[in-house]
Amino acid sequence: MRLIDEQYMRTPFFGSRKMSLCLERFGYQVNRKRVQRLMRLMGIEAIYRKPRTTIRSLENKVYPYLLRNVEITHPDHVWSTDITYIPLRGGFMYLVAVIDWFSRHIVSWRLSNSLETSFCLDALEEALSHRCPEIFNTDQGVQFTSMPFTSMLDAHGIAISMDGKGRALDNVFIERFWRTIKYEDIYLKDYEHVDDLYEGLTSYFAFYDRERPHQALAYRTPHEVYTTTTASETNPR
Repeated sequence: MRLIDEQYMRTPFFGSRKMSLCLERFGYQVNRKRVQRLMRLMGIEAIYRKPRTTIRSLENKVYPYLLRNVEITHPDHVWSTDITYIPLRGGFMYLVAVIDWFSRHIVSWRLSNSLETSFCLDALEEALSHRCPEIFNTDQGVQFTSMPFTSMLDAHGIAISMDGKGRALDNVFIERFWRTIKYEDIYLKDYEHVDDLYEGLTSYFAFYDRERPHQALAYRTPHEVYTTTTASETNPR
C-alpha cells in the first residue's frame, strides 16, 4: 500500500492495471484484483485523488463551485479542506487539513483511523475558533456535504463551494500540499506507530508554516503572509 501511495503521488492518472505493472517492476508478484482492493481501501482512484467517500450521498445537498476565474487576493478569502491516506509500517491513518489559499497556511488538521465525519468537524471547529474565510471549498464527499459540516459553515456566514465531480484542480492547493508533506516527511520518516506519526506531523506543520519559504510567496513563509496582512485586507468575523 505504501508503494501504491508513493507511485500515486507521482502518477495519479494510473489505474489498477498500470499500478499492477509498476508493482511487478518493483519485484512484487501481485494481481490486478488485489491492487484494486487495496486502492479502494486507501480511497484512491485514477485521474484524481479523493477519499473513497467522495462518492456522493444522495441525501446531502451539493453546492456549486464558486471559484472558477476568481482571483484570490488576501488571507481568509478562501479556505479548503481534504482528506488523504497516511501509510504506517503496520497500518494506516487518515489526515484532514484546512488550508488558506492565499498564504498556503495550514489553519488546522486532525488524524483519524476511520473516515467518520467527526474528525473533519473537529478540524473545522478549531479553524473557525481563530478566523473565518469568505468562501470554504471542499469536494463532494459525505463528510463535507453532511448537515453538521455545512451547518457549521452556514452559522458563520461562510459561502460554501464544492468541486465539480472528478475535478482535482478545483482544490489544487490542498492537493499540492499532500504531495509536499508526503515527500518531505511521511515517506522519509516511515512512521511505525500513531504516536510517532502525531508527534512528527506536529513538528512538520510547525516547520511548514513558520520556517519553509515558498517561491510563490516571494520566499516568505505561510505564517508570515497569513499574519502580516493588514486587518482591512482580511475578512474576520
